[in-house]
Amino acid sequence: MELICYLHPGWAPLIRPAPATRAWMDATPESFARRCLPLNIANAHGWEILSPCGFEAVWNGETGPEGVTIWLDRGSEPRRAPVSLFGQGVITFHIEGIFRTPPGWNLWIGPSPNRQKDAIQALTGVIETDWSPYTFTMNWRFTRTGARVSFEAGEPIGFFFPLLRAALEGFQPEFQSLDADPELRRRFLEWSASRDAFHQAVRDNPPKAPADRWQKHYYRGVDAGGEALIDDHRVKLRLKPFDRRKAPAVPSAPLSDPPERPVAQADLAAGSHAPVVALRKREWLMEAIERQRSLAASAAGIERRSGLSSEAFLERYYATNRPVILTDEMAGWPALERWTPAYLARAVGGSIVEYQGGRAANPRFEEEKDAHRRTAPFDAFMALTAEPGNDAYITAYNSAGNAEALSVLNKDLGHLDKFLARQIGPAAGMMWIGPAGTTTSLHHDLTNNLIAQVVGRKQLKIVPAAEIGRLYNHHHVFSEITDLDDPALDLARYPRLAGLRIYDVTLEPGEIIFMPMGWWHQVKALAFSVTITYTNFLWPNDAYRTYPGD
Repeated sequence: MELICYLHPGWAPLIRPAPATRAWMDATPESFARRCLPLNIANAHGWEILSPCGFEAVWNGETGPEGVTIWLDRGSEPRRAPVSLFGQGVITFHIEGIFRTPPGWNLWIGPSPNRQKDAIQALTGVIETDWSPYTFTMNWRFTRTGARVSFEAGEPIGFFFPLLRAALEGFQPEFQSLDADPELRRRFLEWSASRDAFHQAVRDNPPKAPADRWQKHYYRGVDAGGEALIDDHRVKLRLKPFDRRKAPAVPSAPLSDPPERPVAQADLAAGSHAPVVALRKREWLMEAIERQRSLAASAAGIERRSGLSSEAFLERYYATNRPVILTDEMAGWPALERWTPAYLARAVGGSIVEYQGGRAANPRFEEEKDAHRRTAPFDAFMALTAEPGNDAYITAYNSAGNAEALSVLNKDLGHLDKFLARQIGPAAGMMWIGPAGTTTSLHHDLTNNLIAQVVGRKQLKIVPAAEIGRLYNHHHVFSEITDLDDPALDLARYPRLAGLRIYDVTLEPGEIIFMPMGWWHQVKALAFSVTITYTNFLWPNDAYRTYPGD
């Protein structure tokens, strides 16, 4: 089905598929709020409209339009700023676009789910967009007077999704006794008993891994007995972005400083598309700095270093966001000699582990990794690694559930005390185990990482963080381009790849690469491989906490 947003020349609404992430959810202890699947699905259940400008506003309590004063951020585009039209403490965004849905479908318009804003609240509407030739407005109403509210450029101001116009009226709601559905009653009582038993077990023997502190029946779409009750259970929504190929071009206009704040509503006149221009300026600056850095051989490239001190690593690489390959820090680790596939299978045995399976048929297996979670006895998983391919891979995403089972291998590992803080508990980094041919799609991380190659060789293609504007970052930390080596890669579709700086690295057993946050990389195993990723540095490594998502 089509969802079309018709654009008049000069219109350029900022619309994106809504992300499942929320900063307050990430900030909960152990990010426990992220475990609530209904929250995650609701967060991503539509498209977000973003503010085209930054501003502050306040309502003095008067009922007329003059009761609201708006101050625009310098460099913002006055023509696209919100206005006070209706009074009653309401500010109004004019949305640039005429939406068209299939016959019988409306658009629900309202606030982005599970986002809160102090002193102001978004209003909600339902619009018949299968016939309406009109634009609509997104309105926010102050909930108290005298509170100065600020919006950032690019902050969500609206959220929409289609719904069938006649669907609600077709329902006949009623109450019934649970006894009227014996099968439902049986499943409910079974779940209730298992939940009570689980909570008691957690109180008696608190699990070490956060993932083991909550039941996952609903998340997995199964009842308490593990039986799937539907075929189309969702753990993630993947909405498509609006295709802009048929949109009219937005002419660039020279930026001019707006008048000093405050700005009267009558003064909010035409201007340029400031958020887009600001983004282009940032990309220009980052790319220019990267070109300048490449002028000096000592600053460009990825060095291999031996005997690097903690202080030198911090000053030359960690603090400056530069990769480096450490060549001798794992010398003497028993794992380098012992970890053959047969040894690993014997050491871990039949302990149940989680891995990523069935990936080969899905080009977006990294973005949709929840759909590829599998479990198996470890020795059975190792049997799957005998043949090359990308269908069976223990990755860092599985590390929480595998920490206990794989802890028997920790005795074969050393410590990287020059760089890392000692970890408490069974975890010793995050393991990656798989056959030749396993791949990790092009992405960047939100933390600094040490990637330690224990067994086998891996080929990495690495792109500086400053090149993000060339990599078509369409969702979270991923690129539309999953594989820079793909012979079918359409360079006409991705023209910004021209001139991309790519470093080719082959990581040998016993070598460690420092991968700074934001640096893009894709990884391919050239043989059976075991890799360990560490993030527990001696220095701050928590930039992910303020990551804005998408």
